[in-house]
Amino acid sequence: MAHPKRKISKARRDKRRTHHAISEVTLAKCSNCGAYHKYHNACPECGYYRGRQVISINN
Repeated sequence: MAHPKRKISKARRDKRRTHHAISEVTLAKCSNCGAYHKYHNACPECGYYRGRQVISINN
């Protein structure tokens, strides 16, 4: 196996990891029922996505 020739400094290591942080989930408001859902996902309350029903929800 290959071995590193020099120790990677903490600053260089941390610069590489700047984009590893977990970001908050962006929420959208459903145009049909008004509930909040994740972007680019159907509403879990009513089953609508972008103005049309894509999932049938049985209550």
